[in-house]
Amino acid sequence: MPVKAPRQWALVVILALLLVLAWLVFDSLGPPNPLRDSLSQIISPLQLVTKRAWEPVSGLFARLRSASELQRENEALRAENAQLRNQVILLHEAQIENENLRRQLGFKSAVPNYQLLSAEVIGRDPGNYLQYLTIDRGAEDGLARGMPVLTDAGLVGRISQVSRNASQVMLLTDPSSSVSAFIQRSRATGVVQGHLGSELVMRYIPQSETVVVGDVILTSGLGGNFPKRLVIGQVIEVRRDDVEMFQEAVIAPSVALRDLESVMVLLNFDPVELPEE
Repeated sequence: MPVKAPRQWALVVILALLLVLAWLVFDSLGPPNPLRDSLSQIISPLQLVTKRAWEPVSGLFARLRSASELQRENEALRAENAQLRNQVILLHEAQIENENLRRQLGFKSAVPNYQLLSAEVIGRDPGNYLQYLTIDRGAEDGLARGMPVLTDAGLVGRISQVSRNASQVMLLTDPSSSVSAFIQRSRATGVVQGHLGSELVMRYIPQSETVVVGDVILTSGLGGNFPKRLVIGQVIEVRRDDVEMFQEAVIAPSVALRDLESVMVLLNFDPVELPEE
């Protein structure tokens, strides 16, 4: 065995060299090459089988690559969509803020005698009933107790407490709030008082006066707590009892007090001093 094995390898090498030499000779004689044709007949079925066996594997790899690329594209699109949504939200918020500023500027232009200071709402009554707000202006900004607080839509309330950089606003709906008022159409006077809830009640309206739903209520300026002709709201209900001396009207405030984000403080009005709480 040790002697026979080298001889076999020598024969294999000689046969391989003869095949190569024959291949070169046939190639030099012309296109027909019996060795190439025979080898092709042997190899072609093997290539076909190998190709068919490899096609599912290559298809699987292609699908995996496609799925991976699709996942990366989806992640990139999701990130882009999130960024675009954020930009849209910020643009919409800027639009709302600009609209609020335009309304405030328009109102300030309409009442040039008022010295108004804009303020942001930074706190609300944590109870079930909204009775006060906290704003980001205080004594350093010139605020003092009793100053009226309003928006372009109408009266909100007045400053009830002041600290260095913040103030508390007592709203019209607070039960301790009262405002001298009159009906714009008939000029009948009364007092608008707050109570628990989102509505107001105008009391002490003489029975001889006609009050109808939709009447606009304005501040009268009587008592010195508020300037005259600030909008309070509109009548939504009339309560009348013939045996009583006065009638009452339920009023919806002109300002959506629960939705306030910013207000204006009237600085150049000297109100009657509020009693200490």
